[in-house]
Amino acid sequence: MEVQKETEEKISQLQMFEQSLQSFLGQKQQFQIQLVETESALSELANTNKAYKIVGNIMVEAGKDELKADLQSRKEMLEIRIRTMEKQEAQVREKASKLQSEILKKIKKEE
Repeated sequence: MEVQKETEEKISQLQMFEQSLQSFLGQKQQFQIQLVETESALSELANTNKAYKIVGNIMVEAGKDELKADLQSRKEMLEIRIRTMEKQEAQVREKASKLQSEILKKIKKEE
C-alpha cells in the first residue's frame, strides 16, 4: 500500500515535469518568433535609407544606426533567453526521464 502511494506521488511529479516542459516549449517558441522578426527587421533596415520606430500608438522617424543598435541588442537578448530556456528544458527532461524510469521499475515490481 505504501509503495503504491509513493508511485502515485512520483507519477504526479512526472506530470508536473511534463507541464513544465510544455510551458518551456511555448515560451521558447515565442522567443524564436521574436528572434525571426528581429532578424527580418535588421535585414530590411540594411536595405532602406529611412527608418521608423513605433512609439506608443505612433510611428516616428528614427536614426538608422540607433535603430540597428537597438535591434542587435534585442537579438542578443533573445538568443540568450532561448539558450537559457534550452538548458532549463534539458534539465527538466533529464529529471523527467529518470523519474519515469523509477516509476516503471516500481510498477514492474508491484505486478
